[in-house]
Amino acid sequence: MTIHKEGYTSIAITVLFIFVLNALVQFYFPDAHTVKWILYILSFLLFVIILQFFRSPILHINTNETQVLCPADGKVVVIEEADEPEFLKDRRIQLSVFMSPVNVHVNRNPISGVVKYFKYHPGKYLVAWHPKSSTENERTTVVTENSEGTMVLFRQIAGALARRIVWYVKEGDVVEQGQQFGFIKFGSRVDIFLPLGTKINVELNQVVKGGRTVLAELPTVGTFIEEEELAEKLEQQEELARQPKDNYVEPTLVIEHDGAVETPETNKPAAEVTPKPAVKKPAAPRKKKE
Repeated sequence: MTIHKEGYTSIAITVLFIFVLNALVQFYFPDAHTVKWILYILSFLLFVIILQFFRSPILHINTNETQVLCPADGKVVVIEEADEPEFLKDRRIQLSVFMSPVNVHVNRNPISGVVKYFKYHPGKYLVAWHPKSSTENERTTVVTENSEGTMVLFRQIAGALARRIVWYVKEGDVVEQGQQFGFIKFGSRVDIFLPLGTKINVELNQVVKGGRTVLAELPTVGTFIEEEELAEKLEQQEELARQPKDNYVEPTLVIEHDGAVETPETNKPAAEVTPKPAVKKPAAPRKKKE
């Protein structure tokens, strides 16, 4: 366990604030022993809270192309189908993780791949579990494409207490699953948009761990191909069903019998056949009467 680099300034300011506050109380109220002990306890609690907020666990992650790792510590608050209008512009499975102030706030890449899209959006600071926080709060949007061409979109969303979002990626970067891509201070939320057909491994209100919990398993390329082929076949069948019956042509059955070919009649319009001219046989010679 280490202290995240984003916490150095905040921890230093906290220590300075505690030192100044205790010095003032000691100077102006030297005999107020009860007040001083209460202040000491509160100062210690404040320091511990700030220190634990910026903790950064050291993880050893085994990457997997088909798995989606949780991007942050927290609790699953949304699992539903939703439209993604910003970049993907299609129907997706949305999975959201809420981070309370006591959670580790390191954000990790859910998959490995290339960053195809990144954008920062300034906005409001609604509570992170509010439905409109995904579209109205301050946030960043990242889209990563893995080696099989599958895109996963995820967002850092600021909350009522989180007033600063930090990110370490940009378009074109090659990122590794479980690697840090950002940090959000003091309570926030991360949304993930997965392709339809993805197998979800978590449930609502489940406590999850960033970089350790496997949120879902992506469908393979073969599954996408099978779905496309099935859709194409269904479309062809529907097209045949829409055709008028008068234009329907049954297949011709050909049966061979010792060199002769017999073709049964069908409802196909018969082609015009030009009759061959009849060939007359020569008349037999007449016998003379004796």
